[in-house]
Amino acid sequence: MRKLLLFCLILSLFSCEKNDTIDLLPEGSVNFTINLDLPQYIELQTPSGWVYTSGANDGIQGVFIQNTGIGSPPYKAFERACPNNDCDEPMTFDGSLKFKCSCDESEYSVLDGSPQTAGNSQFAREYNVTLINQSTLNISN
Repeated sequence: MRKLLLFCLILSLFSCEKNDTIDLLPEGSVNFTINLDLPQYIELQTPSGWVYTSGANDGIQGVFIQNTGIGSPPYKAFERACPNNDCDEPMTFDGSLKFKCSCDESEYSVLDGSPQTAGNSQFAREYNVTLINQSTLNISN
């Protein structure tokens, strides 16, 4: 039994994929709180709902927040600035499973920020989401 447990532990350590890409976006402080009861965030109360933010502490070009319906908390937050740092326009989201940079048409997964365009290795920058209470989220880096 110990050998099986040890084998499973070693297997799990080697099976995890690590994001070793270099983040090209400039550093910045992200730390803001949103109230899900406010009209501009009401979409986040249902799975697959999403919103954009753009305040003083809301990243480089704003933050995309989505209720994935999975996990605890069931929210994901990503920087809207294109990960390649070569675009003045923020990424867009059309409700599918991908963000898109308008400058080079590169695409990124809304689930984990992974590049979906061949030859692209940069991940979308993800932020931490903390559920403070049933109606309050904190987004930070």
